[in-house]
Amino acid sequence: MSKILIRGAKVLGGEPQDVLIDGETIAEVGTGLSAEGATLVEAGGQILLPGLVDLHTHLREPGREDSETVLTGTRAAASGGYTSVFAMANTHPVADTAGVVEQVWRLGKESGYCDVQPIGAVTVGLEGEKLAELGAMHDSAAGVTVFSDDGKCVDDAVIMRRALEYVKAFGGVVAQHAQEPRLTEGAQMNEGIVSAELGLGGWPAVAEESIIARDVLLAEHVGSRVHICHLSTAGSVEIVRWAKSRGIDVTAEVTPHHLLLTDELVRSYNPVYKVNPPLRTEKDVLALREALADGTIDIVATDHAPHPHEDKDCEWAAAAMGMVGLETALSVVQQTMVETGLLDWAGVADRMSFAPARIGRATGHGRPVSAGEPANLTLVDPAYRGVVDPADFASRSRNTPYEGRELPGRVTHTFLRGRATVVDGKLA
Repeated sequence: MSKILIRGAKVLGGEPQDVLIDGETIAEVGTGLSAEGATLVEAGGQILLPGLVDLHTHLREPGREDSETVLTGTRAAASGGYTSVFAMANTHPVADTAGVVEQVWRLGKESGYCDVQPIGAVTVGLEGEKLAELGAMHDSAAGVTVFSDDGKCVDDAVIMRRALEYVKAFGGVVAQHAQEPRLTEGAQMNEGIVSAELGLGGWPAVAEESIIARDVLLAEHVGSRVHICHLSTAGSVEIVRWAKSRGIDVTAEVTPHHLLLTDELVRSYNPVYKVNPPLRTEKDVLALREALADGTIDIVATDHAPHPHEDKDCEWAAAAMGMVGLETALSVVQQTMVETGLLDWAGVADRMSFAPARIGRATGHGRPVSAGEPANLTLVDPAYRGVVDPADFASRSRNTPYEGRELPGRVTHTFLRGRATVVDGKLA
């Protein structure tokens, strides 16, 4: 493989430096570097980050290739600066066996744009009744470490306890979609003033918070790891903060859309804003930002949820829940966290690369930008401003809540083990 010299990049937002890539690894980091025959990338003061890691992506394959495929999803990931994504298990068939997770893992290998780490289902068929083949999935070629029934809650406390006990044996983690099903029957949006005025069924904050409270106590009892998916309320923040103060091994994620958007947008009845968990209040948004800044919330995860046009271009009640997010996540984090002074770029690297790689055991990702490390890197132009046009997306689906909105920042280059997957903002 050829050499690549990135000149004048602000590594994690620091002083400009040069980074020399030789083959799959970073050969040298310093100033005034040169390398004969190397491909030159003039960074011009752009931000250089470790390749981003998404712990929560829906790639839809197998079964819903009309929404997304592993290939289109990883192309979208690379466009957004990601070098590793964790693919959720709610496919058709469900990723609840070694065979299915290995299929997804191999499709990721073949795509070449991004490493794909499958997430295994906690229960057979996501039905919440019987544990799936957790050990077999871990021992498979895919080496599964994260298990989730995302899209559904593991609401049976005994099943959740057994899952936590099982994964403890090999250092795995259960990622919970915290939603008490009886409290959210017929729910269409956040329960509050707006839902009352619109006459839409409400999804109360306590439906999330009660499950989180139960699960952190179960994790403490078992001595295992639990991860909270797409945390969305101020109350959930307080429960996780309390749990961490007790030394409970809990981690949590927030999505970009929950850092920016509120339930006021539902007044438009545009189903692009329909998501699970729902968009919450301004108070919740501000609490989530503060929690991400102080480390109560560990990571940003996209919950990239592609849907075909017909599943969103319909009346609100019939529309599918979910938003695409891989290609806009970093821009939203720049706007909500960096430009507000809540995080610096080193903090962004932690929340979007180092920490998710650590939680998911993503070998070779979330590593320091230093000599001898794998060359998984993302170069970002923070001065860029552009209007979101879903027609430009690499994703197969277009259900973005940001269409027509101006967002800051643009990924100009992404490198996966020294090979450029994005060059000058375009897929290689």
